[in-house]
Amino acid sequence: AAGGREALRALLRAANALLQQRRYRAALAVLKGFRNGAVYGAKIRAPHALVMTFLFKSGSLREKLTSIAQATYTHSRNLACFVFTYKGLMALQSRLQGKKIPFHSFFAACIGGWLVFGENNPINSQIIMYLLSRILFGLSRLAVEKGYIPQPKQDPFPLVAALIWGTVLWLFEYHRQTLQPSLQSSMTYLYDDSNVWHDISDFLIYNKRTDSK
Repeated sequence: AAGGREALRALLRAANALLQQRRYRAALAVLKGFRNGAVYGAKIRAPHALVMTFLFKSGSLREKLTSIAQATYTHSRNLACFVFTYKGLMALQSRLQGKKIPFHSFFAACIGGWLVFGENNPINSQIIMYLLSRILFGLSRLAVEKGYIPQPKQDPFPLVAALIWGTVLWLFEYHRQTLQPSLQSSMTYLYDDSNVWHDISDFLIYNKRTDSK
Protein backbone atom coordinates (compact mmCIF):
# COMPACT_ATOMS: atom_id res chain seq x y z
CA ALA A 1 0.00 0.00 0.00
CA ALA A 2 2.83 2.38 0.88
CA GLY A 3 4.54 1.60 -2.41
CA GLY A 4 1.34 2.34 -4.28
CA ARG A 5 0.94 5.73 -2.59
CA GLU A 6 4.54 6.63 -3.37
CA ALA A 7 4.06 5.66 -7.01
CA LEU A 8 0.95 7.85 -7.14
CA ARG A 9 2.85 10.80 -5.67
CA ALA A 10 5.62 10.32 -8.22
CA LEU A 11 3.07 10.22 -11.01
CA LEU A 12 1.44 13.43 -9.77
CA ARG A 13 4.83 15.16 -9.55
CA ALA A 14 5.62 14.11 -13.11
CA ALA A 15 2.22 15.32 -14.33
CA ASN A 16 2.63 18.68 -12.58
CA ALA A 17 6.11 19.06 -14.05
CA LEU A 18 4.75 18.36 -17.52
CA LEU A 19 2.02 20.97 -17.05
CA GLN A 20 4.68 23.60 -16.35
CA GLN A 21 6.52 22.93 -19.62
CA ARG A 22 6.08 25.96 -21.85
CA ARG A 23 6.71 23.98 -25.03
CA TYR A 24 3.55 21.93 -24.45
CA ARG A 25 1.36 24.84 -23.40
CA ALA A 26 -0.63 25.12 -26.65
CA ALA A 27 -1.38 21.38 -26.75
CA LEU A 28 -2.29 21.30 -23.07
CA ALA A 29 -4.61 24.29 -23.55
CA VAL A 30 -6.42 22.31 -26.26
CA LEU A 31 -6.85 19.36 -23.88
CA LYS A 32 -8.11 21.55 -21.06
CA GLY A 33 -10.48 23.22 -23.50
CA PHE A 34 -11.91 19.78 -24.28
CA ARG A 35 -12.32 19.14 -20.55
CA ASN A 36 -13.99 22.50 -19.91
CA GLY A 37 -16.32 22.05 -22.88
CA ALA A 38 -17.46 18.66 -21.61
CA VAL A 39 -18.03 19.92 -18.06
CA TYR A 40 -19.78 23.14 -19.07
CA GLY A 41 -22.00 21.36 -21.59
CA ALA A 42 -23.14 18.87 -18.96
CA LYS A 43 -23.69 21.57 -16.32
CA ILE A 44 -25.98 23.70 -18.47
CA ARG A 45 -27.80 20.91 -20.34
CA ALA A 46 -28.61 18.53 -17.48
CA PRO A 47 -30.81 20.97 -15.47
CA HIS A 48 -32.53 22.23 -18.64
CA ALA A 49 -33.22 18.71 -19.90
CA LEU A 50 -34.46 17.65 -16.46
CA VAL A 51 -37.00 20.48 -16.26
CA MET A 52 -38.20 20.27 -19.87
CA THR A 53 -38.50 16.48 -19.81
CA PHE A 54 -40.56 16.27 -16.64
CA LEU A 55 -42.72 19.26 -17.60
CA PHE A 56 -43.55 18.41 -21.19
CA LYS A 57 -42.62 14.83 -22.07
CA SER A 58 -44.64 11.71 -21.43
CA GLY A 59 -43.30 8.22 -20.86
CA SER A 60 -41.94 6.08 -18.06
CA LEU A 61 -39.39 7.30 -15.55
CA ARG A 62 -36.75 5.18 -17.26
CA GLU A 63 -37.52 6.74 -20.64
CA LYS A 64 -37.37 10.23 -19.19
CA LEU A 65 -34.04 9.61 -17.45
CA THR A 66 -32.65 8.10 -20.65
CA SER A 67 -33.75 11.17 -22.61
CA ILE A 68 -32.09 13.49 -20.07
CA ALA A 69 -28.86 11.48 -20.16
CA GLN A 70 -28.78 11.44 -23.97
CA ALA A 71 -29.38 15.19 -24.25
CA THR A 72 -26.72 15.91 -21.63
CA TYR A 73 -24.20 13.62 -23.31
CA THR A 74 -24.83 15.11 -26.76
CA HIS A 75 -24.45 18.70 -25.55
CA SER A 76 -21.37 17.88 -23.48
CA ARG A 77 -19.70 15.93 -26.30
CA ASN A 78 -20.42 18.52 -28.96
CA LEU A 79 -19.18 21.44 -26.91
CA ALA A 80 -16.05 19.54 -25.90
CA CYS A 81 -15.31 18.60 -29.52
CA PHE A 82 -15.94 22.14 -30.72
CA VAL A 83 -13.60 23.72 -28.17
CA PHE A 84 -10.96 21.08 -28.98
CA THR A 85 -11.27 21.78 -32.72
CA TYR A 86 -11.33 25.55 -32.33
CA LYS A 87 -8.35 25.80 -30.00
CA GLY A 88 -6.42 23.24 -32.02
CA LEU A 89 -6.93 25.17 -35.26
CA MET A 90 -6.11 28.45 -33.53
CA ALA A 91 -2.83 27.02 -32.26
CA LEU A 92 -2.01 25.55 -35.69
CA GLN A 93 -2.68 28.82 -37.54
CA SER A 94 -0.67 30.82 -35.04
CA ARG A 95 2.25 28.42 -35.38
CA LEU A 96 2.13 28.48 -39.19
CA GLN A 97 1.89 32.27 -39.50
CA GLY A 98 3.92 33.18 -36.44
CA LYS A 99 1.21 35.41 -35.00
CA LYS A 100 -2.47 35.56 -34.17
CA ILE A 101 -4.82 37.59 -36.38
CA PRO A 102 -8.63 38.13 -36.16
CA PHE A 103 -9.37 35.94 -39.20
CA HIS A 104 -7.90 32.93 -37.39
CA SER A 105 -10.73 32.99 -34.86
CA PHE A 106 -13.45 33.27 -37.51
CA PHE A 107 -11.95 30.52 -39.68
CA ALA A 108 -11.33 28.09 -36.82
CA ALA A 109 -14.85 28.58 -35.46
CA CYS A 110 -16.39 28.14 -38.92
CA ILE A 111 -14.62 24.82 -39.36
CA GLY A 112 -15.58 23.70 -35.86
CA GLY A 113 -19.18 24.78 -36.36
CA TRP A 114 -19.42 22.89 -39.65
CA LEU A 115 -17.87 19.70 -38.29
CA VAL A 116 -19.45 19.59 -34.85
CA PHE A 117 -22.71 21.52 -35.04
CA GLY A 118 -23.54 20.97 -38.70
CA GLU A 119 -26.08 18.23 -38.00
CA ASN A 120 -29.61 19.62 -37.71
CA ASN A 121 -30.87 18.11 -34.45
CA PRO A 122 -32.73 19.58 -31.44
CA ILE A 123 -29.62 20.11 -29.30
CA ASN A 124 -27.61 21.83 -32.03
CA SER A 125 -30.64 23.86 -33.08
CA GLN A 126 -31.09 25.25 -29.56
CA ILE A 127 -27.41 26.13 -29.28
CA ILE A 128 -27.34 27.88 -32.67
CA MET A 129 -30.47 29.90 -31.88
CA TYR A 130 -29.02 30.86 -28.50
CA LEU A 131 -25.86 32.10 -30.21
CA LEU A 132 -27.79 33.87 -32.97
CA SER A 133 -29.63 36.08 -30.49
CA ARG A 134 -26.35 37.00 -28.77
CA ILE A 135 -24.68 37.70 -32.11
CA LEU A 136 -27.44 40.08 -33.21
CA PHE A 137 -27.15 42.04 -29.97
CA GLY A 138 -23.37 42.02 -30.18
CA LEU A 139 -23.26 43.19 -33.79
CA SER A 140 -25.75 45.95 -33.00
CA ARG A 141 -23.55 47.23 -30.18
CA LEU A 142 -20.44 46.93 -32.37
CA ALA A 143 -22.11 48.93 -35.14
CA VAL A 144 -22.79 51.73 -32.66
CA GLU A 145 -19.24 51.59 -31.27
CA LYS A 146 -17.74 51.80 -34.76
CA GLY A 147 -20.05 54.63 -35.78
CA TYR A 148 -21.83 52.68 -38.51
CA ILE A 149 -25.17 53.56 -36.93
CA PRO A 150 -25.83 56.52 -34.62
CA GLN A 151 -26.06 56.14 -30.88
CA PRO A 152 -29.77 55.90 -30.00
CA LYS A 153 -31.05 58.89 -28.07
CA GLN A 154 -33.24 56.61 -25.98
CA ASP A 155 -32.81 53.04 -24.79
CA PRO A 156 -34.07 50.89 -27.71
CA PHE A 157 -34.64 47.84 -25.49
CA PRO A 158 -38.39 48.45 -24.86
CA LEU A 159 -39.01 48.63 -28.61
CA VAL A 160 -36.93 45.50 -29.22
CA ALA A 161 -38.83 43.63 -26.50
CA ALA A 162 -42.18 44.71 -27.95
CA LEU A 163 -41.26 43.64 -31.49
CA ILE A 164 -39.82 40.29 -30.39
CA TRP A 165 -42.85 39.36 -28.28
CA GLY A 166 -45.24 40.59 -30.94
CA THR A 167 -43.49 38.55 -33.61
CA VAL A 168 -43.14 35.33 -31.63
CA LEU A 169 -46.80 35.30 -30.54
CA TRP A 170 -47.94 36.03 -34.09
CA LEU A 171 -45.85 33.11 -35.30
CA PHE A 172 -47.19 30.88 -32.52
CA GLU A 173 -50.83 31.71 -33.21
CA TYR A 174 -50.72 31.51 -37.00
CA HIS A 175 -47.50 29.76 -38.09
CA ARG A 176 -46.45 27.72 -35.07
CA GLN A 177 -44.90 24.97 -37.19
CA THR A 178 -42.07 27.41 -37.93
CA LEU A 179 -41.07 27.62 -34.26
CA GLN A 180 -38.62 25.32 -32.53
CA PRO A 181 -40.40 22.35 -30.84
CA SER A 182 -39.42 23.20 -27.25
CA LEU A 183 -40.68 26.76 -27.74
CA GLN A 184 -43.93 25.40 -29.15
CA SER A 185 -44.30 23.19 -26.06
CA SER A 186 -43.68 26.09 -23.70
CA MET A 187 -46.15 28.35 -25.48
CA THR A 188 -48.78 25.62 -25.75
CA TYR A 189 -48.57 25.20 -21.96
CA LEU A 190 -48.89 28.96 -21.39
CA TYR A 191 -51.44 30.05 -23.98
CA ASP A 192 -53.40 26.99 -25.17
CA ASP A 193 -53.61 24.82 -22.06
CA SER A 194 -54.83 27.80 -20.04
CA ASN A 195 -58.01 27.81 -22.16
CA VAL A 196 -59.09 24.34 -20.95
CA TRP A 197 -60.40 23.23 -17.54
CA HIS A 198 -63.20 21.11 -16.09
CA ASP A 199 -63.17 21.81 -12.37
CA ILE A 200 -60.98 23.27 -9.64
CA SER A 201 -58.47 20.41 -9.93
CA ASP A 202 -57.33 21.24 -13.46
CA PHE A 203 -58.01 24.97 -13.09
CA LEU A 204 -55.74 25.63 -10.13
CA ILE A 205 -53.89 22.51 -8.99
CA TYR A 206 -53.04 20.66 -12.20
CA ASN A 207 -52.68 21.75 -15.78
CA LYS A 208 -54.61 18.75 -17.11
CA ARG A 209 -56.94 16.23 -15.53
CA THR A 210 -55.21 13.07 -14.42
CA ASP A 211 -58.33 10.88 -14.24
CA SER A 212 -61.01 9.83 -16.70
CA LYS A 213 -63.89 11.74 -15.12
